[in-house]
Amino acid sequence: MAIFRRKWLIAILIAILCAVVVFSLLGKKTQKPVAYPVVAIEPVGVDDVRIYGDYVGRIRAQQFVEVHARVEGYLEKMLFDEGTYIEKGQTLFQIDPTLYKARAKRAEAQLNKAKAQALKAERDLNRIRPLYELNAASQLDLDNAIANYEGATADVLVCEADMEQAQMTLSYTTVRSPISGYISERNADIGALVGPGSQSLLATVVKSDTVLIDFSMTSLEYLKSKARNVNLGHTDTTRTWNPYVTVTMADGSHYPYQGLVNFADPQIDPKTGTFSVRAEMPNPEHSLLPGQFTRVRLLMDVREDALVVPSKAIVIESGGAFIYVVRRDSIVEKRFVELGPELQNTTVVERGIVAGEHIVVEGYHKLSHGVKVDPVAAN
Repeated sequence: MAIFRRKWLIAILIAILCAVVVFSLLGKKTQKPVAYPVVAIEPVGVDDVRIYGDYVGRIRAQQFVEVHARVEGYLEKMLFDEGTYIEKGQTLFQIDPTLYKARAKRAEAQLNKAKAQALKAERDLNRIRPLYELNAASQLDLDNAIANYEGATADVLVCEADMEQAQMTLSYTTVRSPISGYISERNADIGALVGPGSQSLLATVVKSDTVLIDFSMTSLEYLKSKARNVNLGHTDTTRTWNPYVTVTMADGSHYPYQGLVNFADPQIDPKTGTFSVRAEMPNPEHSLLPGQFTRVRLLMDVREDALVVPSKAIVIESGGAFIYVVRRDSIVEKRFVELGPELQNTTVVERGIVAGEHIVVEGYHKLSHGVKVDPVAAN
């Protein structure tokens, strides 16, 4: 009987042990692993960041010269095709020279007469002087001869000046181009009376192989450029770059050439709070027309080796801006950072993170400081 009870107890114990093992195995199968938040991460990059300013500019020709009639007369000829390229010194108009030729001839005749009188006065003086030395002529005779000679010589100088002026005035009847460039349409018709007292503007000549671009900057932008040690209008040999401008055409295309800023107004306009800036840009194909308005982009600064992060990784709150940084053990840290300029979809970080650290760019809304995450590389 005792042996039977012992066997029964052993059987019960074995059954209980089996049940415990079975339940423990089933419990292990149903236990779920701990799930960490999945976040997308990117390394902090280093890049040279270019900071631009966008403005509205106006194109201006490098040279814009008005051709005026300097003498009065009837316009006889026009010796150019309107809108074409002309050379410096090329004859453009011919004004009736008849009156000015007559004046030049009169001046030439007066000069010849004065020279003849001066020659006679010189001969008289040469005769009087030896007679005076022999006491055959008085002092008054000598003085009169000297005065006549000096007066005749002065008349020659006056007539030479009159003749030079008459010839110069005659040359003004042939109107020449002062510069090389494209000429406008004529402002006076053939046969019209032109000159200072009537219609003096005959045409304009524009030299636009190089153009000037005028735009305005605010006083705040001027102070910021000074803070970056950027002296607009002056070339700085200590930098690897200089402020240059690019132009966007009316159709949205980018002009293929760049221009350098060569002037900045030393004072601010108190009415508008802006100051004028000018850039010079090549225009070999004459794609930029004087008087045209265009969009101008100015390179204001280059931040070399700047820390750059995607703007979407930055969280802004009342206490400042912060970024979640993922450590090597997949624990996130909440780092407050100082932000720099924002460019397109990236932002410069002045301090708070180090190059090469991994930051959370997606999924940070479910994080807090010290949480462990499951990081995956962002696409």
